Amino acid sequence: MKTNSEPAAAVESLDISRRVAELDWDGLSPALAEHGFVVTPSIVDEEQCAALIAMWDEGGRFRKQVDMARQGFGLGLYRYFAAPLPAMVQAMRRAFYPHLSAIANRWQQELSLPQQFPPALDEFIALCHRQGQTRPTPLLLRYEAGGYNCLHQDLYGEVVFPLQVTVLLSRPDRDFRGGEFLLLEDRPRAQARGWSLALSQGSAIIFASSRRPRPGRRGYYRVRMRHGVSPLKEGLRFTLGLIFHDAR
Repeated sequence: MKTNSEPAAAVESLDISRRVAELDWDGLSPALAEHGFVVTPSIVDEEQCAALIAMWDEGGRFRKQVDMARQGFGLGLYRYFAAPLPAMVQAMRRAFYPHLSAIANRWQQELSLPQQFPPALDEFIALCHRQGQTRPTPLLLRYEAGGYNCLHQDLYGEVVFPLQVTVLLSRPDRDFRGGEFLLLEDRPRAQARGWSLALSQGSAIIFASSRRPRPGRRGYYRVRMRHGVSPLKEGLRFTLGLIFHDAR
């Protein structure tokens, strides 16, 4: 029960953790195996989306800003959160990780890769830190009209978690138009295939960070995945990116 004595951030974090836990994970897992991505119902309500967007102007929350145009990544800005992460961001990261680690470990087995991921986020972060990856990677991304993100992978060191999450914070057709989420799958000895996905406010897309298994005639083989954002036609688009491995 919510009480006036509970800090608002703690209540919001509990709400988000509950929504993630209540997702249909039995249905999501096969969809991830089939396509390498899945879109969830809304896990962040409109007020929580607004609160996350408002953090953009709170400079002390971030450790680094990247200008995509300057780096040749696209057109837009993104900011990596500093430690400690905002309560809502940390709650989402913690809530998603146990479900995704089970899927990630199955993928590792299918690809005959030896590394297994611990069941709890804190254990995985400790593993990242032992490898010198100590900087948090969750981030806010901001696109204006004409903004876009080139197809890419978010790899920050030797330790890479094979799944990540993006949450749309802005309202399609009200705050912005265009700006679809893009995914491209490069398949060995076959044509690449891609998807253009329009998300709804507060919904999340879970997708392969860099590679995933696909069944073939001789067992599973590895396909490469990249993601990006198509150009905005107008407006302002914010998203939250949840990457589970930390950076060097």
